[in-house]
Amino acid sequence: MGNGQEIIKSVCMDAQDIDRAITRMAHQILEVNKGADDLVIVGIYTRGDLLAKKLKERIQDIEGVDVPLGALDISFYRDDFMTHFAPEVHSTDIPFSIDGKTVVLVDDVLYTGRTIRAALDALMDIGRPARVELAVLVDRGHRELPIRADFVGKNVPSASDESVRLFLEEVDGIPSAVDILEVAEGERAGAAPLQLRKGEM
Repeated sequence: MGNGQEIIKSVCMDAQDIDRAITRMAHQILEVNKGADDLVIVGIYTRGDLLAKKLKERIQDIEGVDVPLGALDISFYRDDFMTHFAPEVHSTDIPFSIDGKTVVLVDDVLYTGRTIRAALDALMDIGRPARVELAVLVDRGHRELPIRADFVGKNVPSASDESVRLFLEEVDGIPSAVDILEVAEGERAGAAPLQLRKGEM
């Protein structure tokens, strides 16, 4: 079971799959950009930032370059902000200039594209990057906006009444995995709150 309202239908990525996908994306990012010069990595809260950290560490292992890492809060940029009475608000932390840089924007699951649109708006309020590339662990389809990822860990076909969610051991207290869950009637598909499944199994 998920949080009592959702049923896990399948596990489409386990911890090893996630680790391999991050390694593969790190190599692809370095290949496309011909190294790590002028590269910065920015993760979207609440799990994109954790994936961004893993991606940065993997790039450093491969290339020996310490790529700047930032985290982006898009809470107030979302087009459904007014319908969320208690949004999970974080603090954007990008302690470097993104002007003229290639920004690798990182998120866990690409779905409608609305989160990425909000992230792009937030980035443009911070600076003027030369280029923005999108890296996502999972692309589940169902796009509502013309947004495409440049780097994808895995394409996971899904139904509109399913959630595709990443759980990470460091914040959820269970082995890292990407689960497909059945969304309960009246609930909405989306990211899992941090520690949703901690202590459950």
